[in-house]
Amino acid sequence: MSPVDQSGGAETAQPGVAVSAHAERKDEHVRLAMSLHAPGKTTPWADISFLHHALPGTALDAVDLSTRVLGSSWQVPFYVNAMTGGTESTGRLNAALAEAAAAAGVAIASGSQHVALRDRAREDTFRIIRRTAPGAFVLANVGPTVAPDDAARAVEMLEADALQVHVNVAQEVPMPEGDRDFSGWAGRIAQIADAAQVPVVVKEVGFGLSRRTVDLLASLGVAAADVAGNGGTDFVAIETARREDGAYRDLVGWGQSAALCLLECLHGPAGSAPVELLASGAVRTPLDVVRGLALGARAVGASGHFMRTLTESGPETLYRELVSWKEQVRGIMALLGASRVEDLACTDLLVTGATAERARLLSVDLPALARRSA
Repeated sequence: MSPVDQSGGAETAQPGVAVSAHAERKDEHVRLAMSLHAPGKTTPWADISFLHHALPGTALDAVDLSTRVLGSSWQVPFYVNAMTGGTESTGRLNAALAEAAAAAGVAIASGSQHVALRDRAREDTFRIIRRTAPGAFVLANVGPTVAPDDAARAVEMLEADALQVHVNVAQEVPMPEGDRDFSGWAGRIAQIADAAQVPVVVKEVGFGLSRRTVDLLASLGVAAADVAGNGGTDFVAIETARREDGAYRDLVGWGQSAALCLLECLHGPAGSAPVELLASGAVRTPLDVVRGLALGARAVGASGHFMRTLTESGPETLYRELVSWKEQVRGIMALLGASRVEDLACTDLLVTGATAERARLLSVDLPALARRSA
């Protein structure tokens, strides 16, 4: 899923007013994200299926779920992706998310920390993540508009192991108070990556990263990219719902799916990507996780689905779901004959539907993916 809150938003001439409005917008984003979430909706991941082989030669107990991300070993190949923080209510959500993630051995990313960088009184709504999950792999989160010193503060705030830099032009454009100048974003990302003391991951917020963008990010010095495709939380839909004039509603659904991004970035004519790739966007099931891994992602993130579980059923249910996802990913890997995450690269993938149509336009060799085990 896309993150529930990632926006930076333009500053105003009254910093105190801007911070308060930004914090209120975070709560509003959570409410709208949950109201627009449609758990029964078919997502682009449904276009990715596996060719079944009846004698996989595996044992569930022998399946190793670990994966290496940004030089670190993760216990499981999925993570709780960026969501929220900055207000009393979102701070409680961060604490509950971190508690469940830590207990299940799952990595977790913070939502945008801009509001706390402007108002230190709000830092604790983010610091709670590290206090609650002292041994977890934690990713801090800023946008490309912050100065390198502020990016460093965000990392320190969470004692983070890595830093996400979210890019969200498609959200800012319809946002009434959004940024309007994106001309310097690439240069700012390069400065942040150069100054950061931890690996930097650039992530979309639900509109996808093209191969051209990933190549540019590699040249800027980032370590990884989260393609964060569409089909899940749609920030165009959220921002247009906040408008009274109905502007930009024709942009709902903008962008590429995570599956299509992985196909273009890893299986297109240009070959393997120049940075590590993570995947998120419309991830709702353990099968979606395995689909993303089989397409080449190092790990797969979910946010909206986990947030819905938390808000509707509480932290204990979220913890049980994370544990269940681990066991289901293990079972699906065994079914596919994959004893390690890396083995999923040899599974036979059948790409159909709109994803296949668009992948062909990007010159992806889909028949080759269907014959990988040979």
